[in-house]
Amino acid sequence: MNERSSVADLAERLRREVERYPEGRKLPPSRALVERHQVSPVTVSRAIAVLAAEGLVVSRPGAGVFRAAAFADTSAAPAAAPPPARPGDLSWQEVALSADAGQRDVGAGPLLATLNVPPPDVVDLNGGYPHASLLPERLLAAALARAGRRPGAWDRPPVDGLTELRGWFARDIGGNGGPLGAGDVLVTAGGQSALTIALRSLAAPGAPVLVESPTYPGILAVARAAGLRVVPVPVDQDGVRTDLLAAAFDATRARLFVCQPVFQNPTGAVLSPERRTEVLRIARTAGAFVVEDDFARRLVHADSPALPRPLAADDPDGVVVHLRSLTKATSPNLRVGALTARGPALQRLRATQVVDSFFVPRPLQEAALELVADPGWARHLRTLGAELRDRRIATVAALRRELPGLLGPHRPGGYHLWLRLPDGTDDRVLTAAALRAGVLVTAGQPYYAAEPPAANLRLSYAAVDSAAHAAEGVHRLRRAYEELTG
Repeated sequence: MNERSSVADLAERLRREVERYPEGRKLPPSRALVERHQVSPVTVSRAIAVLAAEGLVVSRPGAGVFRAAAFADTSAAPAAAPPPARPGDLSWQEVALSADAGQRDVGAGPLLATLNVPPPDVVDLNGGYPHASLLPERLLAAALARAGRRPGAWDRPPVDGLTELRGWFARDIGGNGGPLGAGDVLVTAGGQSALTIALRSLAAPGAPVLVESPTYPGILAVARAAGLRVVPVPVDQDGVRTDLLAAAFDATRARLFVCQPVFQNPTGAVLSPERRTEVLRIARTAGAFVVEDDFARRLVHADSPALPRPLAADDPDGVVVHLRSLTKATSPNLRVGALTARGPALQRLRATQVVDSFFVPRPLQEAALELVADPGWARHLRTLGAELRDRRIATVAALRRELPGLLGPHRPGGYHLWLRLPDGTDDRVLTAAALRAGVLVTAGQPYYAAEPPAANLRLSYAAVDSAAHAAEGVHRLRRAYEELTG
């Protein structure tokens, strides 16, 4: 029995017990309920919370849990059933949602797909977050506990974020003595929020925005939601094609380019040193901003070569708006990230965040500070790098054994592989067949802003619980592939 059904079952048993209690009668203590019903303390706590939400019991800190005075006697004759409610007519919404012109579908489907939890018998080679076994749960729990005891932990934080945390991000991104200071940093609610703030702040609705092609669907969704016109610029194994980037700026007069220079999603490319210099030169010449999404820097593998510095670390002129998040390397729930910008652009970013959400909750910021100051933080990153390396090695070996020819260039870092399918293959049909075979993979089509030049699949090896399961997922993918190709 899973935890959710255990909670529901215990809540029902307690509900029947409470019926026999007089008003104000105290329930047995949690320890007694744990022993009597053979469940965990967490299950007892959650079942009590269910009854409290229903108004059946009240909890008095330091005293216990009591039957609520307003508890209805279910043994009495039931009241007459109310007449059935008239079914609502929602058809008017079709007109209301389509009455104005413009693109209405922001393309959130691929994002939802990576956030959905697959059934337990399906191997997850799709998810965008590392498996729970790779997360530093003990470090997080200890950091949260310490954060809650910090003086002023529950006070309202500064709008820009805690000065200490902003200073840490400035050093983490720009290096000690680098171009960034705490005053150049805005703390955000994770990377996706930072992307939204950046694109909404730096480009007006209807304006062109240059993006890598293929690219992370979340970038495309944010741009479309902001009413921007997406213009793709092709990527190869060395990152964005700078010759085509210059041509795109000339053709569109765009003032914004969004890129992922390290372990690009989905190709895994790392922007080469020569192209790093060119990207900054081209953008500066065009009078444009570069939004540098550095989402995967903490997912460097144990066997990765040294990573290049962020573009923001070599940008004294405020061309680069850098975003980084702690979420990928910690937990989907620790939604703490940062935007860096120089000059008036930072004021734009701050204004957009204030309108959207005021600020990031202070307890989360305090917990982030506690986490990165813990000696176990560096150990966790080393462990994560070793585990991701092992999963990558197992996945690549399985692909070479089971599906030779599909694997293109890849680098030791990040959490995904980009597969090139034979011409004529329908990646969506293959994705559906793979799910029937018991493995969840990602079709390549949603990663393109325009018509894709080829069929692709993305495999994420971070979401599986072991290297062995990653290899098993590839084996199941081969069965699906053979089902389609005969």
